Amino acid sequence: MKVLIATQKPFAAAAVAGIKDILEKGGHEVVLLEKYAEQADFVKAVADVNAIIIRSDKVTAEVLDAAKELKIVVRAGAGYDNVDLAAASAHGVVVMNTPGQNSNAVAELAIAMMIFMARTQFTPATGSEVQGKTLGIQAFGNVGRLVGAKAKALGMKVKALDPFLSDEQIAAGGAEPVHTLDELYTGSDYLSLHIPALPSTIGSIGYDLITKMPKGATLVNTARKEVIDEAGLEKALEERPDLKYVTDVAPDNLAVLQEKFGLRVFATPKKMGAQTAEANVNAGLAAANQIVDYFATGNTRFQVNK
Repeated sequence: MKVLIATQKPFAAAAVAGIKDILEKGGHEVVLLEKYAEQADFVKAVADVNAIIIRSDKVTAEVLDAAKELKIVVRAGAGYDNVDLAAASAHGVVVMNTPGQNSNAVAELAIAMMIFMARTQFTPATGSEVQGKTLGIQAFGNVGRLVGAKAKALGMKVKALDPFLSDEQIAAGGAEPVHTLDELYTGSDYLSLHIPALPSTIGSIGYDLITKMPKGATLVNTARKEVIDEAGLEKALEERPDLKYVTDVAPDNLAVLQEKFGLRVFATPKKMGAQTAEANVNAGLAAANQIVDYFATGNTRFQVNK
């Protein structure tokens, strides 16, 4: 089978070498498309491939229409909103992600962001400590559990809300279970978001929830920018000069937020959650192994479309 590694933001060289080694040992041909300038280059490259590994690259209906031999797409990472799942299903293409491979990198970033904001972005101003504060975690999956564990090691109290987990599962993960968004936001000095961008979550974090947070609270977003109601966020920060917002996925109104609120708002220059050498390699190798296993055994364990 022919496998395309399509990455506008390439994997590290070590990751590419490892991916190629796994795929070639599995009997597959590997082709690279790195740092491509236009989506049209991606569309052209998929004409005769059977599998694709991507990072943040967009697998659109146009890509799927052009990929006549395509059987599987693997997103090297947890999120997969850059893939048109409905179109993939219509074309009979399996879409997988690689859950857990980037989790530690994202969790470390979330903790670093909390401390960064607590210490006023490392300016000479007097900051605060995270020890003794309460961290609320919205979605207690792979990343959320790691954030909670690291926060507890820093002396924080940890609460979590996840409608897909029982109280017993949340408690086993080291957090106190809460049952409503109101309870989570009202009781959290720091609130870490780990929800996906779905129709039910897009724009769901806005003025009403943010303003329920205690005095001096910080909202931390290493999830997706789409889950934030940006107008509601701006209004909340305007009315509550004690609140802060930090994210690794810049909102569309970032310039306005920074102009209005200064050190109370920070966004990384690009999405940084998975930007570690370790996560880069882990996700790439996992993607390669999943493709080999799929063609060898039909294993669809990490399929995210129907």
